[in-house]
Amino acid sequence: MKYERFEQLPVWKTGVDLARGVYALTAKPSFRRQRSLRDQLERAAVSGSNNVAEGFKRGTTQELLTFLYIARGSAGEVRSNALSASPVGVCRSQI
Repeated sequence: MKYERFEQLPVWKTGVDLARGVYALTAKPSFRRQRSLRDQLERAAVSGSNNVAEGFKRGTTQELLTFLYIARGSAGEVRSNALSASPVGVCRSQI
């Protein structure tokens, strides 16, 4: 299948779902005092889908692959932050 828009890519849709989940999590009262962690989680989550979109719009397969690897790194950053927050009771997530 040839994709004409990045919005059609399943990986982009997954990235958007991750960002929405992170925003729902960080809207909870337990994150009120955790501004730095909240901001970092939100930035990393949004970065994933943005990198997929940027790589797609660059127009070459090699650049898309490069940005997909960067997006995967952003997802890892979200996971790491969530796992770090879990022991202090801010985030109880099954990742």
